[in-house]
Amino acid sequence: MVIEPTQAPLLSIVVPVYGVEPYLYQCLESIRADIPAGEADAVEVIAVNDASPDRCGEMLRSYAAGRAGIRTVHLTENVGLGLARNAGLDVAVGAYVWFVDSDDWLPPGTVAAVLDRLRRDRPDVLMLDHLRVHEGGRREVDASSHLLRGVSGVVRLADRPQLLRVQHTAWNKVVRRGFMAELGLRFHPGWYEDIPFSHPLLIGAERISVLDRVCYLYRQGRLGAITSTRSRRHFDAFDQYERLFDWLDRHAPDDRLRVELFTLMISHYLVVAGNDDRLHPRLRRAFFRRVAEHYRRYLPGAGYSRPAGVAGLKHRLVGRNSYLAYATLRRAHRAAGRVRGARPAATTEDGRAGQVAEAGPPATGTAADQPTVMASRR
Repeated sequence: MVIEPTQAPLLSIVVPVYGVEPYLYQCLESIRADIPAGEADAVEVIAVNDASPDRCGEMLRSYAAGRAGIRTVHLTENVGLGLARNAGLDVAVGAYVWFVDSDDWLPPGTVAAVLDRLRRDRPDVLMLDHLRVHEGGRREVDASSHLLRGVSGVVRLADRPQLLRVQHTAWNKVVRRGFMAELGLRFHPGWYEDIPFSHPLLIGAERISVLDRVCYLYRQGRLGAITSTRSRRHFDAFDQYERLFDWLDRHAPDDRLRVELFTLMISHYLVVAGNDDRLHPRLRRAFFRRVAEHYRRYLPGAGYSRPAGVAGLKHRLVGRNSYLAYATLRRAHRAAGRVRGARPAATTEDGRAGQVAEAGPPATGTAADQPTVMASRR
């Protein structure tokens, strides 16, 4: 049974939970301890136990029992990240909702900054910056973070089209719950569930605000994370992009948007295809063939501008459905990297390389962005 708060909060933070026993307490504490004094009624935390096989369910019961403002939902069977988010959304009563993954955490000062910006701008979507945090503590600026710079006040995507190229995740956006309902947006089952959710939010929003500070610490390399798991389920990305383009055809048949999303889609597919941590070599050819199929199906009528360099050459080979040439280029490029002794750069989902953050507070944040709880190690 879920007991709703007596007064509707401004912000509901939904935390789907599955297999994150070593990280769960850090995540929840980074949220709860960050709620400013006197703002307890403004924030509710909804933790959704997605039938986690470890002690997460027990931890949530214990955590919620002794603390106000924490609500829990316990699912009887595992439904996956997207549908677990929906379960939290179904009981949320806040004017805004923020989906925070349970293996990540928030830097100090985040909740106050988010509440302040929501009250000031009343946006449909509030976009946030983040850092990638690797095991051992190394921090990395996302390659798309610079696209958030210099956006003041409230804008639309037409005013700042580069915002569509910001990392397309749910957790870097705080969304007005009523706006989400107006668009009819829900998370779909399967991996890569953020694709048909995140882009429509920005396309449909009349009011977009940007909080240009590090508000989220995104854990990298965790065992069990989909970006570190070899599986055929990476083919789910094709279903998600089909849902996105179907939505685009019905709600926003704009050639410029189609070109932009097509370019992002092919670049994203190539990141997955080239990543040994995601695809077993035996699956790479079949995945490439599906990429080529989507290239032909969704290629804008007026064409598009391919990226420069090796990335653009890979796009060209996809367009020709030339897997053997792609495989040869991939091997040669990797061999050249080994000769140079280069460490492979981290990439965003659309294929851009990330940047290692300088020692000390990142340029996009302040000293307050340093977490007070060290990351757990496996």
